Amino acid sequence: GGFSYGDYLRSGAIARFSPVMAALKQFAAAGGYVIGICNGFQILTEAGLLPGALQWNRDLNFICEPVALTVENAGTAFSNQYQVGEHLTLPIAHGEGNYYADPETLAALETNGQVVFRYANNPNGSMHDIAGVTNETGNVLGMMPHPERAVEALLGGTDGLGVFQSLINQTEGADVRGAR
Repeated sequence: GGFSYGDYLRSGAIARFSPVMAALKQFAAAGGYVIGICNGFQILTEAGLLPGALQWNRDLNFICEPVALTVENAGTAFSNQYQVGEHLTLPIAHGEGNYYADPETLAALETNGQVVFRYANNPNGSMHDIAGVTNETGNVLGMMPHPERAVEALLGGTDGLGVFQSLINQTEGADVRGAR
């Protein structure tokens, strides 16, 4: 993440052509776990690893603040340490975090349980209040809020820790080196 290639055209639009993306796609196709946070989520949608797209926030402003989220699906590799309906507070910092997908894609996301996190008070205009989604197989997660910025109580909170604890829990004893 972090404004790859300057994000001059559209967030993640150039990064999707980065040479590493072919290996990342292979890794994900083989069942490897991939998480894209903020700009990483934008890149994963641009690369076709996740459905939908991220566009300019509803008010066309950069937003940098803590936001309330609700855990929608606690059965993923990235959310198994949470409970459905659990409330989290995580920071966001983006100008293009407004999740968009066509009606058919939104219906599929809802039907398949691919929406993992929702905004409680949608800060950016995301359709269906979506803050984070997985791919159909559940091994790729994209989310605009920053769980890595909420893992230490001294720095403001630990609500994001569950994302990483979930992944550790999911992969304990598994060969997580990915496709060979």
